[in-house]
Amino acid sequence: MSQKQLQSVLQQMPKAELHIHIEGSLEPELIFELAQRNGVALAYESVDSLRKAYAFDNLQSFLDIYYAGASVLLKEQDFYDMTMAYLQRAAADNVRHAEIFFDPQTHTARGVPFETVINGIWRACQDGPISASLIMCFLRHLSEADAIATLEEALPFRDKIIGVGLDSSEVGHPPEKFCRVFERCRQLGLHLVAHAGEEGPPEYIETALDLLNVERIDHGVRCLESPVLTERLAREQIALTVCPLSNIKLRVFDHMGQHNLLELLDAGLAATVNSDDPAYFGGYMNDNFLAAFDALPLGLSHAHRLARNSFNASFLEPEAKRAFIEELDAFFAKV
Repeated sequence: MSQKQLQSVLQQMPKAELHIHIEGSLEPELIFELAQRNGVALAYESVDSLRKAYAFDNLQSFLDIYYAGASVLLKEQDFYDMTMAYLQRAAADNVRHAEIFFDPQTHTARGVPFETVINGIWRACQDGPISASLIMCFLRHLSEADAIATLEEALPFRDKIIGVGLDSSEVGHPPEKFCRVFERCRQLGLHLVAHAGEEGPPEYIETALDLLNVERIDHGVRCLESPVLTERLAREQIALTVCPLSNIKLRVFDHMGQHNLLELLDAGLAATVNSDDPAYFGGYMNDNFLAAFDALPLGLSHAHRLARNSFNASFLEPEAKRAFIEELDAFFAKV
């Protein structure tokens, strides 16, 4: 199969996205549109000057501009418009199902009511062109008490959330900082995921599994530094939501040719491909697949496996999961 044919397969195959921060899908054009609508002054004079600022040395330098971008989100319609824009982009990439992260603390700290945030995002998910559900993330650079307060705010909206996650600055904020709030979420029947092993060490993956009882690891690319952990992840088929372009932009790897996606698959891990913060990191789902497959010796079987992993690792009901996998397998049967 030619590279061009493989690229076409990657673009057209059905897939699920399991690691997308909705605030990270906020394109500069929409930031300026919302700033104008809400009378918010920006530190950038144009869309181009804002886009040029999307140059990061590390996770923290990205987060600084990410939070500045979020400042334009004030009303329910803003959250709706942002989410709908992402869902339409995802549909164009043949994403069939998305499990969307949102960060309420980013907004409630600015005085935006929790209900404004969740109602706007959730309403777009109901109106959007693809299946979508919400995972509420706690900001790990803040205290566990703050996370617990956020969970309390979320309880009246429990029916709109399928799970909780842990994101923001990883280094210096180990998973065990959030044991109590994750245990409470587990008792509430919420799915549990956490960012670990991106900038943080493999030990963070282990503590996320052992102390937080998470079902999926977001990123997880540093697991290969620990053979024992790698063998465990393969044995237990704990999914990793890998974000190739993000890993390059944030200097986890210097260039895509160094990325360990193929090694993860070769080690028997349930790796998936995702876009993370696509507006900031250079691309949505298909951009991530194309960049990884262009730089690494990945082929048709890897594409099928990555897409299959994405549906298997989702929190969809078994019947919906089965239907998407049947669609995927039928697609590859014709390739």
